[in-house]
Amino acid sequence: MIRLIGYFFGIGTMLALLVAAGVAVYIGHLTKDLPDYEVLAKYEPPVTTRIHASDGSLMAEYARERRLYLPIQAVPDRVKAAFLSAEDKNFYNHPGIDITGLGRAVLTNFQNFGSGRRQVGASTITQQVAKNFLLTSDQTYERKIREMVLAFRIEQAYPKDRILELYLNEIFFGLGAYGVAGAALTYYDKSVNELTVSEAAYLASLPKGPSNYHPFKHTDRAIERRNWVIDQMVDNGYVTHEEGEKAKAEPLGVTPRRNGTYLFAGEYFTEEVRRVIIARYGENALYEGGLSVRTTLDPKLQLFARKAMQTGLMKFDTLRGYRGPVKTIDISGDWGKSLAEVKGLEDVPEWSLAVVLDSSASGLSIGLQPEREISGALVKERVESTVSKEDMSWAMRYKKDGKTLKAKSPADVLSPGDVIFVQKKDDADGYQLRQVPEVEGGLVAMDPHTGRVLAMVGGFSYAQSEFNRATQAMRQPGSSFKPIVYAAALDNGYTPASVIMDGPITIQSGNTTWTPKNYDGRTAGPATLRSGIERSRNLMTVRLANDMGMKLVAEYAERFGVYDHLAPYLPMALGSGETTVMRMVSAYSIMANGGKSIKPSVIDRIQDRYGKTVFKQDERGCENCNAQEWQNQPEPELVDNSEQVLDPMTAYQITSMMQGVVQRGTAVTISELGYPIAGKTGTTNDEKDAWFIGYTPNLVVGLYMGYDQPRQLGSGVTGGGLSAPVFKAFMKDALVGQPKIDFKVPDGMKLIAINHKTGMRAQEGEAGTIIEAFKPGTGPADSYWVIGMGDDGSNGSGTALSPKAAGDIQSGGGGLY
Repeated sequence: MIRLIGYFFGIGTMLALLVAAGVAVYIGHLTKDLPDYEVLAKYEPPVTTRIHASDGSLMAEYARERRLYLPIQAVPDRVKAAFLSAEDKNFYNHPGIDITGLGRAVLTNFQNFGSGRRQVGASTITQQVAKNFLLTSDQTYERKIREMVLAFRIEQAYPKDRILELYLNEIFFGLGAYGVAGAALTYYDKSVNELTVSEAAYLASLPKGPSNYHPFKHTDRAIERRNWVIDQMVDNGYVTHEEGEKAKAEPLGVTPRRNGTYLFAGEYFTEEVRRVIIARYGENALYEGGLSVRTTLDPKLQLFARKAMQTGLMKFDTLRGYRGPVKTIDISGDWGKSLAEVKGLEDVPEWSLAVVLDSSASGLSIGLQPEREISGALVKERVESTVSKEDMSWAMRYKKDGKTLKAKSPADVLSPGDVIFVQKKDDADGYQLRQVPEVEGGLVAMDPHTGRVLAMVGGFSYAQSEFNRATQAMRQPGSSFKPIVYAAALDNGYTPASVIMDGPITIQSGNTTWTPKNYDGRTAGPATLRSGIERSRNLMTVRLANDMGMKLVAEYAERFGVYDHLAPYLPMALGSGETTVMRMVSAYSIMANGGKSIKPSVIDRIQDRYGKTVFKQDERGCENCNAQEWQNQPEPELVDNSEQVLDPMTAYQITSMMQGVVQRGTAVTISELGYPIAGKTGTTNDEKDAWFIGYTPNLVVGLYMGYDQPRQLGSGVTGGGLSAPVFKAFMKDALVGQPKIDFKVPDGMKLIAINHKTGMRAQEGEAGTIIEAFKPGTGPADSYWVIGMGDDGSNGSGTALSPKAAGDIQSGGGGLY
C-alpha cells in the first residue's frame, strides 16, 4: 500500500514538474520578445503647446492630445486617493499584480462563462501602465500574461510614485483630454489643485470608459459611477463619511473648457504665431511638443486696434447701403431651432443673429438666436425684440438684383424669415441693424526699436475670413511708398529744401509712353522735396526718381524690406509694386528708429516642455550683465548690433518731412491728437486701396482698406479721408497717459530757417518760413535751382519703363495721393 502511494506520488510529482516546465516554456515563449520597459525612463508624451500674450494672458492652446504633464509631487492627495480608490486600492502594497483581485476576477469570469458577458479584469495601475505604454489592448490571455510579467519588471525598476505619475499623465479621459491635469482643465476649467472631492471622484471614474460616463449624454450613469468612487474613498479612509455624503449630493458640475483662442480680438495674431511656429519647428512640435510661447501681443493695444478698424470698416460700408439678409429661413414652426443652425460671428460678440418675424413701416419685430446650455442643447426660452426704422435708416438705401434702390419702409428691405445681424442699443431698448462689411483691411502696430508686433488686425472678423490681410494680402502701397523714394534721395545728396519741378512729364522708353499726373490733375510749379511729401505730388516723385535713377530707388526699397526684388521701372516709384502691411510698417520703423534694420516678430520667447529657452527674439548682447558681484564697475549696457541701413540724419529728415504731412498736408486730421506724429497717406490707382502709415518715436502703426477683389472704393476716396481716421482713433486710445516725446535730432545737424516755397535761406522776419534740418556740409541753396526745369522727360529718362507697370499705376488719368 505504501509502495502504491509512493508510486502515485512520484507520478504526481512528475506530472507537476512537467506542467510547471510547460508553463515555464509557454511563458518564456510569450515573453521572449517583450518590449523594453526601460523606455519609460525617457517618457515624453504629446503635451499641449500654450500661447501667451506679453502680459501672460493665455491666447490659445494647440494639441492633438490635450495634456499638461504634471509631476507626481504636484498632484494633490485627494486626487491620488480618488484614482487609487477607483482603480487599485492596494497599489502601494502589491508587487505589480493584485493576487486577491486576480482571484476574484477569475471566479467571476468562470461564473459568467458562456453567458455572453464581457470578461472582467483585475488590472493594477502598474499593469495598465504596461498595457498603455508597451502593449496592445487585445482582449486575450496571452496579452494578459505578458502584461503581468511586464508589471513585475516595471515594479522592480521604478518606484511606486513614478509608476503612478506615468499613469496619471497618460490615461484618456474623453473630450480630447489626456492626463489628469488636462482632464481638470477640459471638464472643469480649473487646475488639479482646485478640484473638489466630488470632481476628483468623477475624473477618476472616467478611465474605465469615458463615453460610458459622458457628463451630458449619460448623466445618471456618470453620477452613479462617481458616487461609487466616493464610497470607495470613504471605505479606504481617504475622506470621512460626512465628506462623502456631501460630495455625493453635489451635481457633476462639468463646465467644459472652450477650444481655440482665449484672448478676445487676438485670433489673427494667434494664427500668425501658429504659422510661424510650424514654419520654424514643424507641426509635431506645435501639437505635441508642449512649447510655452510668449508672444509680443499687447492685449490693450489689440483691443484698441480691433475697435478702430472695425468701426472704420463699418462706417464706410454703411454709407454704401444694405446688401440684404444673411439668409432666409422658415419661421412657421419653432423659428429658434432653424435660427440656431445659422452660423454667426463668434469673434464679434457685440452682434447677435436674429430672424425677422414681422416687418412694417415702423420697423422690424425680430427673434434673437437662442443661447445654448453647457451641454450644447438649446434653451427653451425664445427672446423677441424690435429694430426701429431709425435704427436701420442707413439700410433704406439697399441693393437688389445689382441695382441700388431707395426704400420708403423697412418692409421694402426685409421680410419675415430673413436672418440678419443686430446689435443691442447702449442707451435704450431694442436693437440696431448691422451687416458684415464688404470692404476689408489690415493693421499692424509695431515697436520700431525691436520689431515687436504689438497689435495686428487681419480683417473685420476671423470667424468670417481667416485670411490675414496684415501679413498675407499683397497690395499696392501707393503714395505710402513715396517716403522710401525721398529717403533714397536725402541719403544721396538731396536736401529737404531741394526744389523739383511739379509740372507735366512724359516718360518714353522704346515704343512705350507714360504721362503720369497728380491726383488732383493740377501742377504747382517748382516746390521743395518737403512740399512734395506733404502734398503727395506724383509728378515731383517721378521726376525725382528719374533724376537719381530707379536702380537706386529699388536698392533702398529692398534694403528697407518692402520688396525682395523691385523691378527698376519708374511707375514703381509711385508704389505700384505689391507688398504687405507688415513689410511697410517694418520699413517705416527704420525711419522712426534712426535708420536701424529691424526684424518684425510676433514671438518674444519660446521654451520647450522642460522650460529651456529655445528661441529669443531680442538678439542684443549684454556685456557684464552676469557679474557675480558689484565692484563699482560701469553699469552693463545692451549692445544694439542691428545693421544701420539708413543714415540717422536722413531718418530724421524724412521723419521731419512726414511730420509736415500731419501738420499741414494730406493727413492734417491727425494733428488734432496733439502729439509729435509723422506719417504718410496712400491711395492707389482708381482709388482701389487707401493707406496710412504713421508713427511716434516709440510706436509705428500702418493700415490699408480695400476690397479683397480690388475695385474702386469710390470716387474721391483717399488714404487721408478713409484710413487716417482709423489711425487717429487707434492712437487716441493708445496714447492716453503717454508722454509727448519729440523726435530726437541727431547730433551735428543744423536747423535753419528757410522759405517754405523756394527752399532758400529765409531773411529775418520773412513770412512763410519753416525750420529745416540739414546735414553737416549742406544747407539751403545759395542760388535758385530747380531740378527738372525745362525738361518734360520726353527726351528719354534712361530708366526702363514697363508697359504693365505704367498701365497699373496710371490708367485713364488717375493718380496717387
